[in-house]
Amino acid sequence: MHDRRAGKKSEMSNQQERNGKQANQEPDREVDESLLRGRMANIGQKLLVLSGKGGVGKSTVAANLAVSLASTGKTVGLLDVDVHGPSIPKLMGLEGRRPEMENQHIVPIHAAEKLKVMSIAFLLDSASDAVIWRGPLKYNVIRQFLKDVDWGQLDFLVVDSPPGTGDEPLSVAQLVGAPAGAVIVTTPQDLAVSDVRRCVSFCEKLSLPVIGIIENMSGLICPHCGETIDLFKSGGGKTLAEEVHVPFLGQIPIDPRIVESGDAGTPFVEQFGQTEAATAFARVIDQIVKPQKQNKQPAHVNVVMENVKMKIAIPLANGLLSMHFGHCDQFALLEIDEATKTIVKTELSSPPGYEPGALPKWLNEQGANVIVAGGIGQRAQQLLAESGISVVVGAPVDTPENIATAYLNGTLKAGDNICDH
Repeated sequence: MHDRRAGKKSEMSNQQERNGKQANQEPDREVDESLLRGRMANIGQKLLVLSGKGGVGKSTVAANLAVSLASTGKTVGLLDVDVHGPSIPKLMGLEGRRPEMENQHIVPIHAAEKLKVMSIAFLLDSASDAVIWRGPLKYNVIRQFLKDVDWGQLDFLVVDSPPGTGDEPLSVAQLVGAPAGAVIVTTPQDLAVSDVRRCVSFCEKLSLPVIGIIENMSGLICPHCGETIDLFKSGGGKTLAEEVHVPFLGQIPIDPRIVESGDAGTPFVEQFGQTEAATAFARVIDQIVKPQKQNKQPAHVNVVMENVKMKIAIPLANGLLSMHFGHCDQFALLEIDEATKTIVKTELSSPPGYEPGALPKWLNEQGANVIVAGGIGQRAQQLLAESGISVVVGAPVDTPENIATAYLNGTLKAGDNICDH
């Protein structure tokens, strides 16, 4: 007898494969990199909401942060890059919505006048569909969400990432460009805090500034007597922030109405704006928005940005771009004047001998923050991203000067990544 469930699963898998292949094919490679940079340049500040482990209420925090920012008059985008467990549409009451296409660009869902939302869930046939994708497909679909979604001018882009330090947060950190920072969510208990330490280390390796740490589920306020009950201890987030020398943004107490509003698809801060938890969100927002009001980045962001100059690294074989990143005999290191988009200086350097992880470390030591290559494997891309180096693949064989100039002018013709096995 024919198994209809098996047939349905097969059809679902085929559809996901087609979606994945579609995500892997960029329709206009000639302007791809330029379009991505242009989209990101229209966004004032990117906030990556991260957590070291699941179950800390990260998505709830991300959704309510975005709503709170929009309520202050800021124009906000909320991007859900949790490919395997997207929950933002549910929290925002947007389940079942479909984005429209306009001039070959995706129009994000408008949750409010000042708030736009995008999630992989909007593209699935059913809320019960499972996305079965490996790293390269997830990278490409996240790139499309940043490049092909018509975000317009935004004051903030809030990015809800899955827990941990895997493909999704790594891809976003690699692609969004500056200014960007991480808002890290934890709960007070030691187990969650120890995982958040790894999250802070992840940000340090990517040169991603930490805007601050939020301690969620920080005590339950008794509705009868008003006393606070520390269900999961208290103060772990603040102690960690002091330990790793990053700002502590505040404690958000447990409130059963947060769960109720999430299930109902109504952001908590909209429905219960006078509660202690909503007030805590407001204090967090004030610390994030205040530097923007003063027309400057937080001090810890400025320190990072002031010392960064663009240096493009290009692997060479016989003086031209090498199609295989790991098989080059030299690297061209080109210092760039970003104001005029011109090459200031070109140096040729011999890379170290082959050893896993040696090239990304060496390139970071040379001061490179962009690499343009013909082919480069996914593992090497991850290691480069961890060193804070943006990666462009599929470049044609040419001189390093021509390749760098095309990259700067947005005319680089990117083809397939021949090392993407």
